[in-house]
Amino acid sequence: MSRTLLAWGRLVGPGVVLGVLVWRLGTGPFLDGLRSVDGGALAGAVGLAVLTTVGYAWRWKIVAGGLGVDLSLPAAVAAYYRALFLNATLPGGIVGDVHRGISHGRDVRDVGRALRSVVWERFAGQVVQVLVTVVVLLALPSPVHAYMPWVAVAVGTGVVGVLLLARRQPHATRSVWARLRSRAAGDIRAGLLARRAWPCIALASALGLAGHAATFLLAARTAGTTAPPSRMLPIALLVIAAMALPSVAGWGPREGVAAWVFGAAGLGAQRGVATAVVYGVMVLVASLPGAAVLVVAWFRPNRFPQRAQPPLQERVARG
Repeated sequence: MSRTLLAWGRLVGPGVVLGVLVWRLGTGPFLDGLRSVDGGALAGAVGLAVLTTVGYAWRWKIVAGGLGVDLSLPAAVAAYYRALFLNATLPGGIVGDVHRGISHGRDVRDVGRALRSVVWERFAGQVVQVLVTVVVLLALPSPVHAYMPWVAVAVGTGVVGVLLLARRQPHATRSVWARLRSRAAGDIRAGLLARRAWPCIALASALGLAGHAATFLLAARTAGTTAPPSRMLPIALLVIAAMALPSVAGWGPREGVAAWVFGAAGLGAQRGVATAVVYGVMVLVASLPGAAVLVVAWFRPNRFPQRAQPPLQERVARG
Protein backbone atom coordinates (compact mmCIF):
# COMPACT_ATOMS: atom_id res chain seq x y z
CA MET A 1 0.00 0.00 0.00
CA SER A 2 2.72 2.48 1.00
CA ARG A 3 4.75 1.61 -2.10
CA THR A 4 1.72 2.28 -4.29
CA LEU A 5 1.15 5.64 -2.63
CA LEU A 6 4.83 6.51 -3.03
CA ALA A 7 4.74 5.60 -6.71
CA TRP A 8 1.64 7.71 -7.28
CA GLY A 9 3.22 10.54 -5.32
CA ARG A 10 6.25 10.52 -7.59
CA LEU A 11 3.92 11.00 -10.56
CA VAL A 12 1.34 13.34 -9.05
CA GLY A 13 3.82 15.66 -7.30
CA PRO A 14 5.55 16.93 -10.46
CA GLY A 15 2.16 17.26 -12.16
CA VAL A 16 0.91 19.41 -9.30
CA VAL A 17 3.99 21.65 -9.58
CA LEU A 18 3.40 22.15 -13.30
CA GLY A 19 -0.29 22.77 -12.69
CA VAL A 20 0.44 25.45 -10.09
CA LEU A 21 2.88 27.15 -12.46
CA VAL A 22 0.30 27.22 -15.25
CA TRP A 23 -2.30 28.53 -12.81
CA ARG A 24 -0.05 31.32 -11.50
CA LEU A 25 1.93 32.22 -14.62
CA GLY A 26 -0.21 30.94 -17.49
CA THR A 27 1.01 28.96 -20.47
CA GLY A 28 2.97 31.90 -21.90
CA PRO A 29 6.37 31.05 -20.31
CA PHE A 30 6.12 27.45 -21.52
CA LEU A 31 5.26 28.52 -25.07
CA ASP A 32 7.94 31.22 -25.03
CA GLY A 33 10.52 28.63 -24.07
CA LEU A 34 9.49 26.28 -26.87
CA ARG A 35 9.51 29.09 -29.44
CA SER A 36 12.95 30.35 -28.43
CA VAL A 37 14.75 27.04 -29.05
CA ASP A 38 16.93 27.24 -32.15
CA GLY A 39 19.39 25.06 -34.02
CA GLY A 40 22.45 26.70 -32.52
CA ALA A 41 21.29 26.03 -28.98
CA LEU A 42 20.48 22.40 -29.80
CA ALA A 43 23.86 21.89 -31.45
CA GLY A 44 25.61 23.34 -28.42
CA ALA A 45 23.62 21.08 -26.11
CA VAL A 46 24.48 18.01 -28.17
CA GLY A 47 28.19 18.88 -28.08
CA LEU A 48 28.18 19.48 -24.33
CA ALA A 49 26.26 16.23 -23.81
CA VAL A 50 29.01 14.28 -25.57
CA LEU A 51 31.60 15.59 -23.12
CA THR A 52 29.45 15.03 -20.02
CA THR A 53 28.29 11.57 -21.10
CA VAL A 54 31.80 10.35 -21.82
CA GLY A 55 32.92 11.74 -18.45
CA TYR A 56 30.12 10.04 -16.57
CA ALA A 57 30.68 6.77 -18.44
CA TRP A 58 34.36 6.94 -17.46
CA ARG A 59 33.29 7.44 -13.83
CA TRP A 60 31.01 4.41 -14.04
CA LYS A 61 33.78 2.30 -15.57
CA ILE A 62 36.11 3.20 -12.69
CA VAL A 63 33.55 2.39 -9.99
CA ALA A 64 32.44 -0.82 -11.70
CA GLY A 65 36.05 -1.94 -12.09
CA GLY A 66 36.67 -1.39 -8.39
CA LEU A 67 33.68 -3.62 -7.59
CA GLY A 68 34.84 -6.33 -9.97
CA VAL A 69 32.28 -5.82 -12.76
CA ASP A 70 34.42 -3.94 -15.24
CA LEU A 71 33.21 -2.87 -18.66
CA SER A 72 34.81 -1.13 -21.62
CA LEU A 73 34.53 2.63 -22.06
CA PRO A 74 32.64 2.36 -25.42
CA ALA A 75 30.13 0.01 -23.81
CA ALA A 76 29.77 2.36 -20.84
CA VAL A 77 29.20 5.37 -23.12
CA ALA A 78 26.55 3.54 -25.14
CA ALA A 79 24.77 2.33 -21.99
CA TYR A 80 24.92 5.79 -20.44
CA TYR A 81 23.39 7.40 -23.54
CA ARG A 82 20.63 4.80 -23.45
CA ALA A 83 20.02 5.55 -19.77
CA LEU A 84 19.88 9.30 -20.42
CA PHE A 85 17.27 8.80 -23.14
CA LEU A 86 15.13 6.58 -20.91
CA ASN A 87 15.43 8.99 -17.99
CA ALA A 88 14.41 11.89 -20.25
CA THR A 89 11.36 10.13 -21.65
CA LEU A 90 9.98 7.97 -18.82
CA PRO A 91 8.55 8.96 -15.41
CA GLY A 92 10.73 8.78 -12.32
CA GLY A 93 14.08 9.87 -13.74
CA ILE A 94 15.91 6.67 -12.72
CA VAL A 95 14.51 4.04 -15.09
CA GLY A 96 17.49 4.37 -17.41
CA ASP A 97 19.98 3.89 -14.58
CA VAL A 98 18.18 0.80 -13.34
CA HIS A 99 18.15 -0.55 -16.88
CA ARG A 100 21.89 -0.05 -17.43
CA GLY A 101 22.65 -1.69 -14.11
CA ILE A 102 20.53 -4.75 -14.87
CA SER A 103 21.77 -4.98 -18.46
CA HIS A 104 25.41 -4.81 -17.37
CA GLY A 105 24.72 -7.28 -14.58
CA ARG A 106 23.34 -9.81 -17.03
CA ASP A 107 26.44 -9.39 -19.19
CA VAL A 108 28.73 -10.19 -16.26
CA ARG A 109 26.34 -12.62 -14.56
CA ASP A 110 26.16 -10.54 -11.36
CA VAL A 111 23.16 -8.23 -11.42
CA GLY A 112 23.44 -7.31 -7.76
CA ARG A 113 27.01 -6.06 -7.93
CA ALA A 114 26.38 -4.28 -11.24
CA LEU A 115 23.40 -2.44 -9.75
CA ARG A 116 25.52 -1.47 -6.77
CA SER A 117 28.14 -0.04 -9.13
CA VAL A 118 25.46 2.18 -10.68
CA VAL A 119 24.18 3.27 -7.27
CA TRP A 120 27.66 4.15 -6.00
CA GLU A 121 28.60 5.85 -9.27
CA ARG A 122 25.53 8.09 -9.04
CA PHE A 123 26.18 8.62 -5.32
CA ALA A 124 29.73 9.78 -6.01
CA GLY A 125 28.45 12.22 -8.61
CA GLN A 126 25.88 13.61 -6.17
CA VAL A 127 28.52 14.08 -3.48
CA VAL A 128 30.81 16.03 -5.82
CA GLN A 129 27.84 18.04 -7.09
CA VAL A 130 26.81 18.98 -3.55
CA LEU A 131 30.35 19.98 -2.60
CA VAL A 132 30.85 22.12 -5.71
CA THR A 133 27.41 23.70 -5.31
CA VAL A 134 28.07 24.60 -1.67
CA VAL A 135 31.41 26.19 -2.52
CA VAL A 136 29.92 28.25 -5.36
CA LEU A 137 26.92 29.35 -3.29
CA LEU A 138 29.24 30.37 -0.46
CA ALA A 139 31.39 32.42 -2.82
CA LEU A 140 28.78 34.06 -5.06
CA PRO A 141 25.57 35.93 -4.18
CA SER A 142 22.32 34.02 -4.53
CA PRO A 143 18.85 33.90 -2.94
CA VAL A 144 20.12 31.25 -0.48
CA HIS A 145 23.48 32.85 0.33
CA ALA A 146 22.57 33.59 3.98
CA TYR A 147 21.80 29.94 4.69
CA MET A 148 24.90 28.46 3.11
CA PRO A 149 27.19 28.41 6.21
CA TRP A 150 24.69 26.10 7.94
CA VAL A 151 24.38 23.99 4.82
CA ALA A 152 28.16 23.75 4.59
CA VAL A 153 28.34 22.45 8.17
CA ALA A 154 25.66 19.84 7.44
CA VAL A 155 27.38 18.71 4.23
CA GLY A 156 30.75 18.50 5.96
CA THR A 157 29.21 16.38 8.70
CA GLY A 158 27.70 14.05 6.10
CA VAL A 159 31.00 13.63 4.28
CA VAL A 160 32.79 12.82 7.52
CA GLY A 161 30.11 10.25 8.27
CA VAL A 162 30.63 8.55 4.91
CA LEU A 163 34.40 8.45 5.45
CA LEU A 164 33.95 6.95 8.90
CA LEU A 165 31.61 4.33 7.47
CA ALA A 166 34.21 3.42 4.86
CA ARG A 167 36.82 2.89 7.61
CA ARG A 168 34.63 0.55 9.66
CA GLN A 169 35.91 -2.97 9.84
CA PRO A 170 33.45 -5.89 9.62
CA HIS A 171 32.23 -7.28 12.95
CA ALA A 172 31.65 -10.87 13.87
CA THR A 173 27.91 -10.31 14.28
CA ARG A 174 25.72 -11.73 11.54
CA SER A 175 22.83 -9.27 11.83
CA VAL A 176 21.35 -7.98 8.59
CA TRP A 177 22.25 -4.38 9.30
CA ALA A 178 25.82 -5.30 10.18
CA ARG A 179 26.21 -7.15 6.89
CA LEU A 180 24.72 -4.23 4.96
CA ARG A 181 27.05 -1.75 6.67
CA SER A 182 30.02 -4.00 6.01
CA ARG A 183 29.12 -4.36 2.34
CA ALA A 184 28.57 -0.63 1.94
CA ALA A 185 31.90 0.15 3.59
CA GLY A 186 33.66 -2.36 1.33
CA ASP A 187 32.01 -0.92 -1.78
CA ILE A 188 33.02 2.62 -0.82
CA ARG A 189 36.61 1.59 -0.17
CA ALA A 190 36.96 -0.48 -3.35
CA GLY A 191 34.81 1.51 -5.76
CA LEU A 192 35.14 5.14 -4.64
CA LEU A 193 38.07 5.73 -2.31
CA ALA A 194 40.76 3.57 -3.90
CA ARG A 195 43.94 5.60 -4.36
CA ARG A 196 43.80 5.65 -8.16
CA ALA A 197 40.01 5.89 -8.35
CA TRP A 198 38.82 8.85 -6.33
CA PRO A 199 40.76 11.62 -8.16
CA CYS A 200 39.41 10.43 -11.51
CA ILE A 201 35.89 10.07 -10.11
CA ALA A 202 36.04 13.60 -8.69
CA LEU A 203 37.39 15.01 -11.97
CA ALA A 204 34.77 13.24 -14.10
CA SER A 205 31.98 14.37 -11.78
CA ALA A 206 33.16 17.98 -11.74
CA LEU A 207 33.47 18.07 -15.54
CA GLY A 208 30.00 16.57 -15.90
CA LEU A 209 28.52 19.17 -13.55
CA ALA A 210 30.31 21.92 -15.48
CA GLY A 211 28.76 20.59 -18.69
CA HIS A 212 25.26 20.66 -17.18
CA ALA A 213 25.81 24.18 -15.83
CA ALA A 214 27.07 25.36 -19.23
CA THR A 215 24.00 23.84 -20.87
CA PHE A 216 21.74 25.68 -18.44
CA LEU A 217 23.55 28.97 -19.06
CA LEU A 218 23.11 28.41 -22.79
CA ALA A 219 19.41 27.72 -22.22
CA ALA A 220 19.06 30.92 -20.18
CA ARG A 221 20.72 32.97 -22.89
CA THR A 222 18.50 31.33 -25.51
CA ALA A 223 15.43 32.21 -23.45
CA GLY A 224 16.50 35.87 -23.36
CA THR A 225 18.33 36.21 -20.04
CA THR A 226 21.25 38.62 -20.31
CA ALA A 227 22.56 38.41 -16.72
CA PRO A 228 26.32 37.77 -16.43
CA PRO A 229 27.59 34.21 -15.81
CA SER A 230 28.71 35.12 -12.26
CA ARG A 231 25.07 35.85 -11.42
CA MET A 232 23.64 32.93 -13.36
CA LEU A 233 25.98 30.18 -12.13
CA PRO A 234 24.49 29.91 -8.60
CA ILE A 235 21.02 29.89 -10.13
CA ALA A 236 22.03 27.14 -12.53
CA LEU A 237 23.43 24.97 -9.74
CA LEU A 238 20.28 25.40 -7.63
CA VAL A 239 18.06 24.32 -10.53
CA ILE A 240 20.36 21.40 -11.35
CA ALA A 241 20.17 20.28 -7.71
CA ALA A 242 16.37 20.22 -7.99
CA MET A 243 16.64 17.75 -10.87
CA ALA A 244 17.52 15.04 -8.36
CA LEU A 245 13.92 15.18 -7.09
CA PRO A 246 11.25 12.82 -8.50
CA SER A 247 9.93 14.11 -11.81
CA VAL A 248 7.96 13.10 -14.86
CA ALA A 249 10.62 12.61 -17.55
CA GLY A 250 12.59 15.46 -15.98
CA TRP A 251 9.67 17.89 -15.80
CA GLY A 252 8.18 19.37 -12.65
CA PRO A 253 10.67 20.27 -9.89
CA ARG A 254 13.05 21.80 -12.44
CA GLU A 255 10.45 24.30 -13.63
CA GLY A 256 9.20 24.99 -10.11
CA VAL A 257 12.64 25.75 -8.66
CA ALA A 258 13.61 27.75 -11.75
CA ALA A 259 10.51 29.93 -11.34
CA TRP A 260 11.27 30.49 -7.66
CA VAL A 261 15.00 31.19 -7.94
CA PHE A 262 14.66 33.45 -10.99
CA GLY A 263 11.93 35.39 -9.22
CA ALA A 264 13.95 35.65 -6.00
CA ALA A 265 16.96 36.87 -7.98
CA GLY A 266 14.91 39.59 -9.67
CA LEU A 267 15.00 38.00 -13.11
CA GLY A 268 11.32 37.09 -13.30
CA ALA A 269 9.60 33.79 -12.61
CA GLN A 270 8.31 33.66 -16.19
CA ARG A 271 11.86 33.82 -17.53
CA GLY A 272 12.85 31.04 -15.16
CA VAL A 273 10.11 28.74 -16.47
CA ALA A 274 11.02 29.57 -20.08
CA THR A 275 14.68 28.76 -19.35
CA ALA A 276 13.74 25.44 -17.74
CA VAL A 277 11.62 24.55 -20.77
CA VAL A 278 14.49 25.36 -23.15
CA TYR A 279 16.83 23.27 -21.01
CA GLY A 280 14.39 20.35 -21.03
CA VAL A 281 14.13 20.41 -24.82
CA MET A 282 17.92 20.65 -25.18
CA VAL A 283 18.47 17.70 -22.85
CA LEU A 284 15.90 15.61 -24.69
CA VAL A 285 17.49 16.28 -28.08
CA ALA A 286 20.99 15.66 -26.68
CA SER A 287 19.84 12.26 -25.37
CA LEU A 288 18.55 11.03 -28.76
CA PRO A 289 21.72 8.99 -29.47
CA GLY A 290 20.42 6.77 -26.67
CA ALA A 291 17.40 5.93 -28.82
CA ALA A 292 19.78 4.71 -31.52
CA VAL A 293 21.53 2.55 -28.92
CA LEU A 294 18.18 1.01 -28.00
CA VAL A 295 17.43 0.21 -31.64
CA VAL A 296 20.86 -1.35 -32.20
CA ALA A 297 20.55 -3.40 -28.99
CA TRP A 298 17.13 -4.63 -30.09
CA PHE A 299 18.60 -6.25 -33.21
CA ARG A 300 21.91 -7.26 -31.65
CA PRO A 301 22.38 -11.00 -31.08
CA ASN A 302 22.76 -12.05 -27.48
CA ARG A 303 26.34 -12.12 -26.29
CA PHE A 304 27.75 -14.88 -24.10
CA PRO A 305 27.90 -13.32 -20.63
CA GLN A 306 31.21 -12.82 -18.89
CA ARG A 307 31.72 -13.82 -15.28
CA ALA A 308 32.17 -10.99 -12.81
CA GLN A 309 35.51 -10.52 -11.09
CA PRO A 310 35.83 -10.01 -7.33
CA PRO A 311 36.23 -6.41 -6.10
CA LEU A 312 39.64 -4.83 -6.58
CA GLN A 313 40.64 -5.10 -2.91
CA GLU A 314 39.82 -8.81 -2.86
CA ARG A 315 41.91 -9.41 -6.00
CA VAL A 316 44.85 -7.56 -4.45
CA ALA A 317 44.51 -9.50 -1.19
CA ARG A 318 44.59 -12.77 -3.06
CA GLY A 319 47.80 -11.74 -4.78
